[in-house]
Amino acid sequence: MIEAIDKTVMHSYPGMVALVTVSHKGEDNIMAAGWHSYISYEPPIYGVAIGRERYTYGLMKEAGKFAINFLPFEKADFIQQAGVFSGSDVNKFEIGDMKFERGEATGSPILQAAYVAYECEVMDRNTYGDHDWFVGNIVQFYRDEEKFLESGLPNFEKLSIPLYIGRSMYTTVDKDSRIISYPVKDY
Repeated sequence: MIEAIDKTVMHSYPGMVALVTVSHKGEDNIMAAGWHSYISYEPPIYGVAIGRERYTYGLMKEAGKFAINFLPFEKADFIQQAGVFSGSDVNKFEIGDMKFERGEATGSPILQAAYVAYECEVMDRNTYGDHDWFVGNIVQFYRDEEKFLESGLPNFEKLSIPLYIGRSMYTTVDKDSRIISYPVKDY
């Protein structure tokens, strides 16, 4: 039975990890972010929480633009590295052998291995506790069409999506996952 306790309980995992990329004054950086969300469909707006102590925070604040990238499960080791190392100490793209192209709209790094990516221009930033929430207008979309069905849903024959469980562990949603489809009913 559930009962009240006297400590903070964080239960937001498993969940997708976004890779936030930013370029500012010739410097490229990437970090893994577990707290992120689509905020609006029309207009398309995306948000991500960044700790103020993170190296990425200063770059994003100054650049005013960033990109959100999603990698397949086969790249979970890189996702982990992007969340553990600091861009102030190492070039995470080089140590992870991660190639990228410059985004068409913002010049932010768009990972070649990504199956979906968004370029964003910062429209707002607010402080909530120990993180700031960067809100961006999505100004350019990218998608690897081979990884998706005509319906827009992932093609799990060709794409395994990593989910972060916590404590540096990942699982996957893929062709072997149990998927249940519920019919739409009038209630």
